[in-house]
Amino acid sequence: MLDVQKLHKSLGGLHVVNDVSFAVQAGEIVALIGPNGAGKSTTFNMLNGQLAPDAGDITLQGQSLLHLKPHDICRRGVGRTFQIAETFASLTVLENVQMALLAQHQKTFSFWQRATHYQSDAALALLAQVALDTQAHRPCSALAYGDIKRLELAMVLAGQPRVLLLDEPTAGMALAERRLLIGLVRRLVNQHQMAALFTEHSMDVVFDFADRVLVMARGQLIAQGTPSEVQHNPAAQAANFGSGALL
Repeated sequence: MLDVQKLHKSLGGLHVVNDVSFAVQAGEIVALIGPNGAGKSTTFNMLNGQLAPDAGDITLQGQSLLHLKPHDICRRGVGRTFQIAETFASLTVLENVQMALLAQHQKTFSFWQRATHYQSDAALALLAQVALDTQAHRPCSALAYGDIKRLELAMVLAGQPRVLLLDEPTAGMALAERRLLIGLVRRLVNQHQMAALFTEHSMDVVFDFADRVLVMARGQLIAQGTPSEVQHNPAAQAANFGSGALL
């Protein structure tokens, strides 16, 4: 579904991402881990067009995404959530999803036409997928943090993505909330046969939910494999926890 080949990016003379290659298949959840400064965020920013790579290629089902703007990449089928949830606090839960649908359908605003009822049934159906339909008319500002993260996921689903990029999806969550959110992602990936790539610092989430794990350090991919293989990989252990083991 997503194929990354020999990706390279330098910033300020430093090789932030250096010759990184990997693929993510439909129905697969892949974790990208590594210490701070490993190059994970830069890699993510290239995948959805916020940064242009210096070299390499990124393809979605065989079609290159190079030189496309982020909104064009989104419409091609790459959806992204952010570590700090991107929602509209002044709007209701339903209106947030309607905004995402307006953007996906390239509808422009008009002073003479209200969007209150635009695709409301479709928006409610998306909220039902993340178990937020009963809170549709609540203001977004009144939601608990875990619910805001689920709302952001519903907004990404409005774009009918084939690839989900999840940047620290469980940051700031308690253990139970983390497991609920990633369990929801697993169900959606299976249901829609999407590919999912996520960065995460919570190793319980990584090793309990990822099908494969990619390990970055100093801008390079130094290890990859199943969670069990990565847990017992000396290079991965050293990069993430010094001489300690990955738990």
